[in-house]
Amino acid sequence: MRILVVGAGAIGGYFGGRLLQAGRDVTFLVRPRRAAQLAKTGLVIRSPFGDANLSNPPTVAAEALHHPFDLILLSCKAYDLASAVDSFTPAVGANTAILPFLNGMAHLDFLESRFGRSVVLGGQCVISTTLDAEGHILHLNDTHLVSFGERDGSRSARAETIAATMAGARFDSRLSTAILQEMWEKWVFIATTAGITCLMRASVGDIVAAKGVALTTALFNECAAIAAARRFAPSEPIMARSRTMLTAPSSTFAASMLRDIERGAPIEADHIVGDLLQRGDGKDRDYPLLRIAYTHLKAYEARRKRETAAAPGT
Repeated sequence: MRILVVGAGAIGGYFGGRLLQAGRDVTFLVRPRRAAQLAKTGLVIRSPFGDANLSNPPTVAAEALHHPFDLILLSCKAYDLASAVDSFTPAVGANTAILPFLNGMAHLDFLESRFGRSVVLGGQCVISTTLDAEGHILHLNDTHLVSFGERDGSRSARAETIAATMAGARFDSRLSTAILQEMWEKWVFIATTAGITCLMRASVGDIVAAKGVALTTALFNECAAIAAARRFAPSEPIMARSRTMLTAPSSTFAASMLRDIERGAPIEADHIVGDLLQRGDGKDRDYPLLRIAYTHLKAYEARRKRETAAAPGT
C-alpha cells in the first residue's frame, strides 16, 4: 500500500514516521523548507514509546505529484485544509482512500465535495505532540492512538487493508465500525476544552481552583446536547470520563488552542467551536456559554488580523 502523508509536522510526522519505521511504503508531501530540514536532520521522533531517527525519509513536492497513492493521511490544521487539498489532488485516483485526522466534522463535508463521499474515511487520533526548534517531533503524553473506518460502519476490504498496514507499527490503531460516533465524542470534549480554557486563559486545574467547575460542566453539557440532537449522543462512560478530565483538581491540561493564542498563532475557532454551534442552531434550545466562547475566539482572530496588518513589513 502506497501511503502519502500530507506534511511532516507534529502529527503527520509522528504517525507517518512510525509507519516508515515499520517498513511501510510512505512518502511525505512537504514544502521546500521542511524537505531541506528532513534531508539534513532526518525525521526525528522523541517519544516515551521509543525514539526514531529516520534518515532521508522519502519526500515529494506538490508539483512532482503525478501518480495516485492508495492512502492519503491528512492531519493539517483546518485553516490550511483548502491549500492542502489543492496540493495533494494529483495523488487522488479512482481507488484512493483519504483518511483525515482533523477534529470536528466540517472537513468531511469539504473533502466529500471535492472528491466524493466514497473516497473519504472517518478518522481521529489521540496524541499530544509538538515540533521543537530543530523540527524534531516531541511526543508529550503516553497515548498514541489512531481509529478509523468507513463512515457507514461497514468493514470494507480497503479498511481491512489499512488496518493490516497499520498493525505492527509502533502506535495503537483500531478499525472502528462506529467512527462517526467516536469523532463526535471527541469533538464534544475538544470544543469544551478549547472553549473553557481559552475563555479563562487557564488550565483545567486553575479553573477548578477558581471555583469554575460549574461553568465547565455547563459548557460540556451544551456541547453534548448538540451531539445528541444530531443523534450522536456521547455514551455514559465517555461522559463520565470527560467530566473527570475536565474537572480534575491540579490538572495542567489545557487545549492546544490556548497555546496557539498565547503565541499569537492562527486558531481553529470556526472548525472546532463555530461549526458545532451552527449545527446546534434550531435544535429547540440556545447554547449561551458556547456562544460566548465562540465570540471570544472570533474577537481574538479579529485583533490578530488587525495587529498583523499594522505590523511593519506587512
